[in-house]
Amino acid sequence: MKASKSWWSLLKKRHFSCEVACGAKMKQLPFMGVVCTVMLFIVYRTTNYQYQQTEMESKLHPFYTLKDGGMAASSLNSLPRGIIEPRSDLELKPLWTTSSSKSGVNLGSSHNLLAMPVGIKQKENVDTIVQKFRSENFTVILFHYDGNVNGWWDLEWSKEAIHIVAHNQTKWWFAKRFLHPAVVSIYDYIFLWDEDLGLDNFHPGRYLKIVRSQGLEISQPALDPNSTGIHHRITIRNRMHKFHRRVYDVRGSVKCSDDSEGPPCAGFVEGMAPVFSKSAWDCAWNLIQNDLVHGWGMDMKLGYCAQGDRTKKVGVVDSEYIVHQSIQTLGGASAEKRHGVDVRLKIRRQSTSELQIFNKRWEQAIKEDKNWVDPFSASRRRKQRRRHRLKHKLKV
Repeated sequence: MKASKSWWSLLKKRHFSCEVACGAKMKQLPFMGVVCTVMLFIVYRTTNYQYQQTEMESKLHPFYTLKDGGMAASSLNSLPRGIIEPRSDLELKPLWTTSSSKSGVNLGSSHNLLAMPVGIKQKENVDTIVQKFRSENFTVILFHYDGNVNGWWDLEWSKEAIHIVAHNQTKWWFAKRFLHPAVVSIYDYIFLWDEDLGLDNFHPGRYLKIVRSQGLEISQPALDPNSTGIHHRITIRNRMHKFHRRVYDVRGSVKCSDDSEGPPCAGFVEGMAPVFSKSAWDCAWNLIQNDLVHGWGMDMKLGYCAQGDRTKKVGVVDSEYIVHQSIQTLGGASAEKRHGVDVRLKIRRQSTSELQIFNKRWEQAIKEDKNWVDPFSASRRRKQRRRHRLKHKLKV
């Protein structure tokens, strides 16, 4: 009898202890839920704060995003953040405001930029080009490589343009130094053109309408077949199309077929009349080498700045086309010799040397950047095709 009582009392104690433990655990569940919720909230706020700080830093210090940017971003810590103005533009401002003058840039409207290296010998042709772009409210910046600015003041639009002078400098030299992405950030498209182009069959407004509708980040107007100095077939106008992104050609050393996915068969524009979107120019500006002023070889790599698939986002507009006159005035006329030196020959040799240097730097950069993956490599493209076919089969 005593044994049964002791057994029963032991059972009661165990049952009581189980109820206490279970009750305690049940009471802990809401508490643990609150703790987890608080911890998740803290993690979210911390992550969000870090993201906002990163975004703010990139906006506040657009000039110092690279490790060799020169000045440390901490140099601005003495200023309150709200007063920091990290970007600029090329819009002229009046010395005082009037009812008829514009006191600032209207960010709600479309802004585009035309930038050209010019010499006084091409004044008449440049005037014709600028007149076309002025009708579409373009900002115009002229890079005077011959040092002659005074010869332009008689043109009615000249005082509304930006004039920068540096003797015997190239388009890419000027662009690297005066068209930093933070300076041209308000412009939707940047036209970085040569001065020897004929625009009888070109209208910038119609051109941009096509570029926007087709999502072209990098483009150029097609070249009239009668142009001189045509180097790549893809740039020649196709009368049957409004625009094209690739060319088919089995002649010559470069065979262009359906399997061709890179320059100069697809995803390619030439350096004489490129047009960049804001995002594409942000990339292209960083591709320009500071000490390589002729830009040779860079056109073959511009597709990497297309913000996606270069075979889709790089194109040539056929309905708005130009004539390349191939008039070489930088450094002197083609037949000019100075003190017994053939200037054009010297420039060509320098350009060829820079091409070799650029290609070596590209290969070296690939070797050094272990994390970089070529978005246009053959193996990568094959994988993308397989994934596309698999998705298609699953849909079917």
